[in-house]
Amino acid sequence: MAEKKVVLSGMRPTGPLHLGHLVGALSNWIALQEEYSCFFMVADWHALMSEYERHQSLSEYIVDNVVDWLACGIDPDKAVVFLQSDVQEHLDLYMLFSILTPLGWLERCPTYKEQLQNLSTRQLQTHAFIGYPVLQAADILIYEAELVPVGEDQLPHLELAREIVRRANYYFGLDLPEPQPLLTKIPRLPGLDGRKMSKSYGNFISLGEPADEVTKKVSRMITDPARIRKTDPGHPEVCSVFTYHRVFSEGDVAEIERDCRAGKIGCVECKRHLAGNINARLEPIRSRRQELLAKRDLVMDILRQGKERAGAVARRVWSKIRQKIWS
Repeated sequence: MAEKKVVLSGMRPTGPLHLGHLVGALSNWIALQEEYSCFFMVADWHALMSEYERHQSLSEYIVDNVVDWLACGIDPDKAVVFLQSDVQEHLDLYMLFSILTPLGWLERCPTYKEQLQNLSTRQLQTHAFIGYPVLQAADILIYEAELVPVGEDQLPHLELAREIVRRANYYFGLDLPEPQPLLTKIPRLPGLDGRKMSKSYGNFISLGEPADEVTKKVSRMITDPARIRKTDPGHPEVCSVFTYHRVFSEGDVAEIERDCRAGKIGCVECKRHLAGNINARLEPIRSRRQELLAKRDLVMDILRQGKERAGAVARRVWSKIRQKIWS
């Protein structure tokens, strides 16, 4: 029987997880853990790179994010759930890759300048921040991961990781795999106001949001700006509410689209329908979250076990690399 291919993915614990995380990453992880050998990482070093000025909340978000993973269906018996900083070998391989990575590669990374603009209030022109794709490459290769679930916007980072791997293999005679993308199938959810969903904009619904708050937030969502009266024909293709219906109202999305275009359903009713479907999706997650939050020791024990399992693999891989470098 062939060994399962290794998958590495992670999230930065910089705030509460929201619907975008659920449909874009967590739903995908839940499926992947059934087919692959998965390592799911709480990327606290990556979080610290942008949040070092206000790092006090990171420990709270680490636990809260893991609780959300488990509440959504991540199974620590099927996947390794661990904290990045618990495994020293990430930084060891990061150092090696840093030695090999030309600065120009990092300066050309398309998301670097974009993030500097989006986070312009932070002091982020640092050695670590420009080098975060190098740490990403180390995160992947310290487990010899062959597959990485990413959105299309992350493809340049993965290509950079492959370039670094090729360089390391050439100079040191290593045999590290070149990781390939597993493109996520669900498109990115917009924020509730139609802009990009962002914690800094506050335009999201968190996984632990109470039902009444979900209803209030959905009621304030931006709809078709050209539709003034209920009987006016709607244009679902420009409506953020309909984008959410595609994800949360799969069983009746065709009917919603037809009635909207025909002016048979108003925006208030449409939003009420969406809020009900989102709450139905979130209710078991909210219930499981409350159980887990009352069992903090269980969550910490899962991270301790993950540290041992991830550390065993990382030490084995790093040992092979060290022998090649200093042989």
